[in-house]
Amino acid sequence: MINKNLEIATVGGGCFWCTEAVFQEIKGVETVFSGYSGGNAPGHPTYREVCSGLTGHAEVVQITFDTNLISYEDILVIFMTTHDPTTLNRQGGDHGTQYRSVIFYHDENQKEMAETVLNKVASYYDDPIVTEISALETFYKAEDYHQNYYRNNTTEGYCSFVITPKLSKLRKLHADKLNK
Repeated sequence: MINKNLEIATVGGGCFWCTEAVFQEIKGVETVFSGYSGGNAPGHPTYREVCSGLTGHAEVVQITFDTNLISYEDILVIFMTTHDPTTLNRQGGDHGTQYRSVIFYHDENQKEMAETVLNKVASYYDDPIVTEISALETFYKAEDYHQNYYRNNTTEGYCSFVITPKLSKLRKLHADKLNK
């Protein structure tokens, strides 16, 4: 019997399909769910509502990971180095508040670690980091067709041109953290 020490991280770095694909490759990650957080609309928002930019939600992923295999700090470093945290409300061709760079912390320890990691990686970038750090209020799981999107649609244009290169970058920067 393996003793697992599970923790949850919630982050958004543009399109959740990209972020989900990255964390599905990481050793110690148990689950990754695409969803929405940080908005102000009542009830469970839909993809169409979030994409309108009117709900205030960000596209995020919620990651359950085993801290015996990977730390929250490592999760955040991977997150911060596999998207551009210096562009406000934008990742590549995707723009709007729903694509903002954000870390939603679950407790004060996660908040402190998020602040530490942002300071640690700031020197990696020429421009200032604009990643938001906010308390998680609610996570809404996205519609089923958004889950495992890259794995289910690898040859689709967006996946080939946006996500596959992001995974190549992941393999170069964080090879020691990947599933074998």
